[in-house]
Amino acid sequence: MESTVGGNTQVGDVPPVEGVAGGGTAYGWNDGGFHSNPIRGTVDPTKVPSLELLHVWCMPSTSNVCQQEMPRSLECINLLAARNEKESAQLAIRPKVTWGGPDIAGVVQVHCTDLCSTSGGRLVVGESLTLRRVVSILDVPDALVPLDLPVTQLNLLPGETTAIWVSVDVPAGQPPGQYEGEIFVTALKHAEWSSAKCLTKAEKHEIYRALRGCLDAAEQIDIQAQAEVVQRMKMANTDLKRILASPAFSECSLDNSVVDMMDEDGFTNLSVRIKISVTVWDFTLPTTPSLPAVFGISETVIEDRYGIQHGSDEWYEALDQHFNWLLQYRISPFFCRWADGMRVLAYTFPWPADHPKSDEYYSDPRLAAYAVPYNPVFSSGDSAKDILRKEVETLKTKTHWKKAYFYLWDEPINLEQYDSIRKMSTEIRSYALDARVLTTYYSGPSDAPLAPSTFENFIKVPKLLRPHNQIYCTRYFS
Repeated sequence: MESTVGGNTQVGDVPPVEGVAGGGTAYGWNDGGFHSNPIRGTVDPTKVPSLELLHVWCMPSTSNVCQQEMPRSLECINLLAARNEKESAQLAIRPKVTWGGPDIAGVVQVHCTDLCSTSGGRLVVGESLTLRRVVSILDVPDALVPLDLPVTQLNLLPGETTAIWVSVDVPAGQPPGQYEGEIFVTALKHAEWSSAKCLTKAEKHEIYRALRGCLDAAEQIDIQAQAEVVQRMKMANTDLKRILASPAFSECSLDNSVVDMMDEDGFTNLSVRIKISVTVWDFTLPTTPSLPAVFGISETVIEDRYGIQHGSDEWYEALDQHFNWLLQYRISPFFCRWADGMRVLAYTFPWPADHPKSDEYYSDPRLAAYAVPYNPVFSSGDSAKDILRKEVETLKTKTHWKKAYFYLWDEPINLEQYDSIRKMSTEIRSYALDARVLTTYYSGPSDAPLAPSTFENFIKVPKLLRPHNQIYCTRYFS
C-alpha cells in the first residue's frame, strides 16, 4: 500500500518486528514490505531519494511512539495555537534498509526552516521552533533531549523507530496568522557524519581563545602606535590562518575543493519534506495559568543526582534552576521531603517569608500556586510554632497570599493520620482563617471505614476532612 502526500510517496506496510520475519538485522534487512522493490548492493544516499531509504511520518503529541511503532502515511503537521501557548507534535523516522556504518542502519540529517506568514511574521527556528529526541526509559518513551538547530544529525538503528518531538512556542506578542515552514529529513553517507562530528570542548575553547585574541588585537588599534598596530595585525593574521587550517574547517578549505556533500538543490530534491503549518489565533493566553498545576520534586533526589549538600550554595542554585525550568511549562513547582508515616514537608521557596527574594519568587506571574512549609525548612533557635505563625502572618499581608497552600500529608491511610491533618490545619487556620490545605488520598481510614464498600469509603473522605481541607488530590484503587 502506498500513499502520496505533498509529492512524497510513503509505503504503508506494517514493518517486521525485531527478530521476527527477518526484521531488525543489519544484513540486507528491508523494512519496506513485499510490494516494494528492495534496494540491493551498496546504497549511496547522495544519489537515492531519502524516501526510498526511510519511513517518515507524523504523530500527535499525545501518542507514545515506541521503537516498534508502525509506519503510517506521511502528512503535514498542522497545529493551532494561541499567543503565549506552546503546541507540539512528533516526527517518526524508521529505516527501510541499511546504508550506514557498523551497528547502525544509517545517519540522517534533519533541517528546519523558520515558520513565516504572508504578512511578514516569523517564528524563528531555535527560539520558537525546537526539536528534541524522544529517549525511552525502561522501554517507555520519556526523556526529551534537545537537538542542535537549524540542522542536526541522528543515528538510526536497524528495526527501530526514532521519534523527534517538535515544539512551537508562540510568543505573547506574535502577530496572528498562518505560519508555514518545512522540515527536511535526508539520509547521509557515513563518511559525511564522521566529518561533521561535533567539536570537543577543548577544541571549542582553543578556537574561542584564538578568536578572542584576534578581537582584542583589533580593539586596541586606535590607541597604539603604527608599529604596534602592524605587529598586532600580523599576530591576528597568524592565529586566523591556524584556525582555518585546523581539522574543524578542513572540508571548507580551498585546497579541498571537491567536497563530498550535496549542494542545496540536491539536498532538497533528495530529502523527505515535511510541511509544518501553525495557525496563530488572535488572542493571548494569560501568563498565570487559569487552572493551577503543581509538581513536587524530592530535595533528596536533587542532592543525590547532582552530588550537592543540603543548604549549600549549589543546592540553592539547583532549586532555582528547577523552579524556573518548570515555570516555562506552566507548572508551579514545590520541593519536598518525607517524614514518618508519609508526613511531608512541602515548600516552593526555601527561605522564610521575610527573605528579600521571597516576593520575587511568590509574585512571579507564571506561578499559579505555592506551597508554604508547615515546619521550618532549616532548624533554628525559635520554636516551630513561632516560625509557622510568623510565616503565615507575613504572607497573608501580601497580594500573592491567594496563591498559597499547605501540603501536610501524602496519602493518609488510617484515622490517626487523618486526625493529624485536622490538628495541623486547625493550628494554621488559627493564624489565617482563609489558609488552604491540600491533601492527597486514595482511600478512607482503613481502621475506621466510613462506609461498607471501598469506593464509598473513598468518596466520603471530603466529609471527614471538612472544614480542615480545601484542596483534594485523589486517585482511586479498586
